[in-house]
Amino acid sequence: MDHYDIVIIGAGLAGSLAAIALARNDHRVALIGPKPAIADGRTTALMDQSIEYLKKLDLWDEIVPLTAPLVAIHIIDATKRLLRAPPVNFRASEVGLEAFGYNIPNAPFLEILEKHEAGLPTLDRLTAAATTFDLAEEEMRIGLDDGRTVTADLIIGADGRRSVVREASGIFVHTWSYPQTAVVLNFGHELPHQDVSTEFHTEAGPLTQVPLPGNRSSLVWVQKPRDAEETLKLAPDMLSRVIEDRLQSILGKVKAEGIPQSFPLSGMTARRFGKGRIMLVGEAAHAFPPIGAQGLNLSLRDVMTLVELVGRATGSKLPAGTGDRFDSRRRIDIVSRTASVDLLNRSLLSGFLPVQALRAVGLHLLSSAGPLRGLLMREGIHPGSTITALKESLREKVSRKSA
Repeated sequence: MDHYDIVIIGAGLAGSLAAIALARNDHRVALIGPKPAIADGRTTALMDQSIEYLKKLDLWDEIVPLTAPLVAIHIIDATKRLLRAPPVNFRASEVGLEAFGYNIPNAPFLEILEKHEAGLPTLDRLTAAATTFDLAEEEMRIGLDDGRTVTADLIIGADGRRSVVREASGIFVHTWSYPQTAVVLNFGHELPHQDVSTEFHTEAGPLTQVPLPGNRSSLVWVQKPRDAEETLKLAPDMLSRVIEDRLQSILGKVKAEGIPQSFPLSGMTARRFGKGRIMLVGEAAHAFPPIGAQGLNLSLRDVMTLVELVGRATGSKLPAGTGDRFDSRRRIDIVSRTASVDLLNRSLLSGFLPVQALRAVGLHLLSSAGPLRGLLMREGIHPGSTITALKESLREKVSRKSA
């Protein structure tokens, strides 16, 4: 029976990044989870704060050739409603950045992480499924489906929406669903994207094009479930023509690549994000629609917080209250981000005229009001920066009055 400082259940992007960061801090770590049966065809847009963390982990130089920068984001109201919002354009240069972030294909990203995991002497990668948990106060025991048993000071659940760690620890969840399905694919196109991501807002949800290297982009197309089923049945040539039409030919001729995948949209937040010796990260703790590039960026902030709380290895047993401290630290960020994404998505779906009016007015203000645009962009890139900036501004005003 092997003992570890920390056992991480779930070997996706969030779990793998947590494992690498903790092992680099000299903790003995087990990363447990079977390899995915199907390669993940999605891409992830990581914002500036997340990119800085990848650089801190010495991963970025190997990842960057896979990526395309996001130097601008365009939002276009493609609804046919009476009250439509004006186009809104955000440029990274407005907040002093070369790019808001970078778009990365998930499958090769995970392959790079797996290679780095293999090179860490304090990290064991166990390709098995966790099946049983004995969560004693002093030492926790995990049984695997290959017959092995491991023990740990702390357990991190990074095992997705149906988290066995969350269930074993007795943490309940709040869930909800949307009448939407996301169709995901990559495509080539005739005209250069110029590192611009364009988001078309439709009555069914957003259709978002995100740059990839060269004349290629990824697409997340949120549709009604029945329409998504019909989209998946389209022959490649017809699918390409439909995508070009939906993109209003801004990228010229389009050629869809591979087989599109689909994901029903729903939302979930755990009632607690940590408890005793348990911490939940990524979609074990929170899940919402792919809007505004918030998903993995929020998960990486989970990872940053838990790595900071655990600190470097000292040879001592890790404290039992770590999960409770983690819950307290992560609550405001997770709840506020989940609520904002949910509100934006529901505003697109609503046929209620006052809601449409509020959305149109809000986007109009963002298209014209410089200070508000700057605050919104900074908050999207560095969460909490708006509150910090307001505090500093208030402190400066008080100091001037005192002088």
